[in-house]
Amino acid sequence: MDTKAVRSFVRAAELGQLQHAADELGVTQQAVSKRIAALERELGVRLFTRTARGVELTLDGRAFLPHARSIVAAVDRAITAIRPGSRALRIDVLGLRSAQAVILHDYWRSHPETDLDVVTLRVDDPRVAAAAVEAGEIDASFRTVTDPGLLPRDVHMIHVFDSPLELLVGPRHPLASARTLTPSRLRKLRIWVPGIAPRSEWGEFYDELATEFDLRIDAAGPNFGDEVLLDALADSADVATLVGARDRYVWPANHDLRRIPIVNPTLVYPLSLMFRGTNPHPGLRAIIDHFAGLKPFPGAVWRPSWATAPGRGDGNNRQTRSRIAPFGGTEIL
Repeated sequence: MDTKAVRSFVRAAELGQLQHAADELGVTQQAVSKRIAALERELGVRLFTRTARGVELTLDGRAFLPHARSIVAAVDRAITAIRPGSRALRIDVLGLRSAQAVILHDYWRSHPETDLDVVTLRVDDPRVAAAAVEAGEIDASFRTVTDPGLLPRDVHMIHVFDSPLELLVGPRHPLASARTLTPSRLRKLRIWVPGIAPRSEWGEFYDELATEFDLRIDAAGPNFGDEVLLDALADSADVATLVGARDRYVWPANHDLRRIPIVNPTLVYPLSLMFRGTNPHPGLRAIIDHFAGLKPFPGAVWRPSWATAPGRGDGNNRQTRSRIAPFGGTEIL
């Protein structure tokens, strides 16, 4: 079986577009198409169907994907075994405009010599990302398995960053002129967060947030992307959404959207990093140190029950906390 074809299939499945897979692999879209077509002939099944937005896995493609990932990971491990540290540090983020990606970009701008590969796994269940870390497909993932007992044995998870939430509204919204807001002022608002997926960490986060502060979180409708959401906010006098303070959003100037910090307490989305405990990538320590150096937020902070602040813990903390120790080992704190 042609491992280049298998790798092309995996990247196309994760990115959802052949052109994006081709760009990442450094080949033409035609080359990716030919590789996948040859793989389909060898397997005797169709792996993808074409859509207006790119490609989607068939049922056979979904069944083949975890095995294909294992093949790619095995090849990468074999190469790494004879060339330790030669592969780029591959880190999964929730989105390329997310706070994690923004902070990673800040780090890379200060350390351009870092060989960094930032990817976004097209999965909602963080346990799938943990399995990808265990298999060696990625070196680390900014995801949280809220029950650490479900982590694979060799995957460790540390809390690295808190992303404070802001209310994002259009210029006609009643709260558009506010400079800050307390959580109590969000009650009865329609806070639209489309696309909350079952079993996702953000699904658990919004469930607990809504219960704690009696908020109306509306997840109705499919997620058509940030542009559609921003357009809806600009046109509405009653719809709002929640975004991370460091998340990067771009909208037309005439939208005149407003980002309003939430304080007393600051509502934060906790971000964790998962990585292998055995032989972690040598470039990972510097990334963890960079996140550890971020300034904490002053004042009262609310986090969901399954999270804790970096460097802090209490008897109710259910999250595994660890650090990379000298000589590539891992110390559990």
